Amino acid sequence: MVYRYWCGDCGFKTPWSGESEGLRRHVEHYAGRHPGTPPGGQVESRRRGRGVARACLQLAAVALVLLAVLASCRR
Repeated sequence: MVYRYWCGDCGFKTPWSGESEGLRRHVEHYAGRHPGTPPGGQVESRRRGRGVARACLQLAAVALVLLAVLASCRR
């Protein structure tokens, strides 16, 4: 799973990342932009990263190319 943390005091949000990396960036944001305020806001999560969908698309493209090569070799 990947996570994105949203600031409760401004419009800042972390990039999608692992839980520990996102939390670290969230805490660093609060320390730099809202000193003395405990971190708040919300956490957004999703089950898969962007790379999974892209990998499936690439796999499908490779399969189509292989089919085209096989079809041209049979003639």
